[in-house]
Amino acid sequence: MRYVLAFLCLLPFALTKKRIAEIKSLDKKNWIQLALLGFLFYTFTQGTQFIGLSLLPAVTVSLLLNFTPIIVAIMGIFLLSEKPTILQWSGTFLFIVGILVYFYPVNLPPGRALGIAVMSIGVLANAASSILGRRINRTGKFDPVTVTLISMGIGSIVMLITGITFQGLPSISFTNLLFLIWLAVVNTAFAFTIWNLTLRNLTAMESSIINGTMLIQIALLAWLFLGESITIGEGIGMFIAFIGAVIVQIRRKN
Repeated sequence: MRYVLAFLCLLPFALTKKRIAEIKSLDKKNWIQLALLGFLFYTFTQGTQFIGLSLLPAVTVSLLLNFTPIIVAIMGIFLLSEKPTILQWSGTFLFIVGILVYFYPVNLPPGRALGIAVMSIGVLANAASSILGRRINRTGKFDPVTVTLISMGIGSIVMLITGITFQGLPSISFTNLLFLIWLAVVNTAFAFTIWNLTLRNLTAMESSIINGTMLIQIALLAWLFLGESITIGEGIGMFIAFIGAVIVQIRRKN
């Protein structure tokens, strides 16, 4: 419901002359790419995260998701010809070390093989969507709003139909409706458009690493607004991950 609402928020932007002309210029290959991006980035990546959270602790889900940049970096070499520098590889591995330090000791719950399998699919889908999103956006042919609008529309509608089919329509309180609207407008329609914008100029790995710093942002916001403490170990892990993320963004100019 959140992603369909976000798609509806973006829909008015498709009614401008410029956007209509851009959408009309899409050929069959463009539609296939955007549809595939919708399935990978929304139906599978977001869908598996929701399923994973129902089967695994949130900490485990977050830990698994933070291995995405490594997969993106490897896939980017073969599919995008984007080869990270030695410095960027160092930053990526430093980022992963920071994540492991943050979550240490890593306790994978027993008997949760299904959840880990679901999240493995989600991590692969997340990585593949970063690669495809970079391929589409780096050409600069289509506006990030158009890319987000079409891919989100396709992926979110499939996800909503799947949810209604298996779980039916839920009853939603007024408070939850407000939360849904906020998530749809700010955290989805706006945020995912910004994500596609970054993929015009940053490599898939660079964007993926920045996306991974959500772990640090969430921990700091939870400390500030929810009073959740940050241990010394978690603080050290966050600092190491942050340094790694910064190093990845350093590129030597030709």
